[in-house]
Amino acid sequence: MRAFSLLLTLAAAPLAAQQIQTYRPFGTLREQADIEQRWLDQRMKTVLPALMKKHGVDMWVVPMREYNEDPVFSSIVSPTTMAARRRTIYLFYDPCAFVRADCAKPFERLAMGGTSQGGVFTAIRSTKAAAGPAGGQVQAQAELWGDEQWQVLKAEIEKRNPKAIAIDVSRVFAFNDGLSAGELEGMKAALGAKWVTRFKHADDLALDLIATRSQEEAATYKKMQQVVWGIIDTAFSSVVITPGVTHTDDVVWWMRQKVNDLGLGTWFHPSVEVQRKGVPDPGDNPIIQKGDVLHCDFGITAMRLNTDTQHMGYVLLDGETDAPPGLKAALGNSNRLQDIVLGEIKPGRTGNDILKSSRARMAAAGIDGTIYSHPIGLHGHGAGPLIGLWDYQEGVPGRGDAKVIPNMWFSIELQATSRVPEWNNQPVRSAQEEDAVVGPDGVVRWALARQTEFHFVRSTGHAVP
Repeated sequence: MRAFSLLLTLAAAPLAAQQIQTYRPFGTLREQADIEQRWLDQRMKTVLPALMKKHGVDMWVVPMREYNEDPVFSSIVSPTTMAARRRTIYLFYDPCAFVRADCAKPFERLAMGGTSQGGVFTAIRSTKAAAGPAGGQVQAQAELWGDEQWQVLKAEIEKRNPKAIAIDVSRVFAFNDGLSAGELEGMKAALGAKWVTRFKHADDLALDLIATRSQEEAATYKKMQQVVWGIIDTAFSSVVITPGVTHTDDVVWWMRQKVNDLGLGTWFHPSVEVQRKGVPDPGDNPIIQKGDVLHCDFGITAMRLNTDTQHMGYVLLDGETDAPPGLKAALGNSNRLQDIVLGEIKPGRTGNDILKSSRARMAAAGIDGTIYSHPIGLHGHGAGPLIGLWDYQEGVPGRGDAKVIPNMWFSIELQATSRVPEWNNQPVRSAQEEDAVVGPDGVVRWALARQTEFHFVRSTGHAVP
């Protein structure tokens, strides 16, 4: 990764104004939007119809208002759409959901009060005329706030006569609970008892749609991991760190600035921590010293996708060319725990099942660790089953009961604590996090790779400002 690291550090060197060129690892915004639009079109044509059949519904209604969007919003709209328009109601209908397999009727996607999203939806708007002066004022107000869209929705539902109408209401996952109380009240009042009785809380429909990623997205995700590894490798080197001078916050802000300089975003503020021989607590924002063990938690956002990575570093003492054997063994223990968790993730298994079996194997291997892995993708803490939380090691009720599906991604997040002989048997925590992809065949693999060696900071060079 050093070659990629050097590429990322070029922007730190002073350049003449006429020589400055912008490095865009994923192309221009326009190029990225074209790719994202293709992903959206594929998802709507292939993934969604299959999911509606899986969850036993022939219609899915997703209403929302501007700035109170359903969590599924970013999974069903174009990259150039930042918010709903007043009231927007998305309607999906599969006329073949409950009929024989040779049904050839087309899957329908309607947007009431919204746009076609580049041809993904058929856009429908209210055209009802105002009914006189007094009624006109009421009508104008109704249309301003999108209330008239409820009547459009009712008309479209009546045309199709669905058997089961999925709505996003759930007490378990926020991803499935996007239908606000006000929207639900308005929809019930407008549609009436006949259609309300056909509402179905299809808890995992939105969850599965948000979680499902394509192979083309996985290829982009691999490139994102390369950027992440390059930034960490540079941050944990003498390019950024001068032992005895550099504070941990200096490294944190270098990482944040590098992300910004590359035209990328992040979904959380990075962290850099220190473990030091003979010092139980180095304090907040300590100066990094020779012999320190470093840890970072870092992620980037690009093309609506998110990464989450934790790596370990070591500041070499004078004369050292490698970390002490005890520290290398500590890193090896967290690698072994990574192998265990990765091997237990399989489609059809719940997060709690995976946690239980992983912890049993961890104990059998004599590893003192904690497992708190999570899905990732369009959200950092993404849609799908939790595999433990740091304070829920016996299982996570509800959110740990969801099942793994093909084409979803996970952040394998965990820690193993080992006593290091060279540190007088002081416990050292090796906390690692690496993103993994569940393929369409159910096979799980690292999105790029996983860290098996420390990033090294040598006592030469000068930190960049």
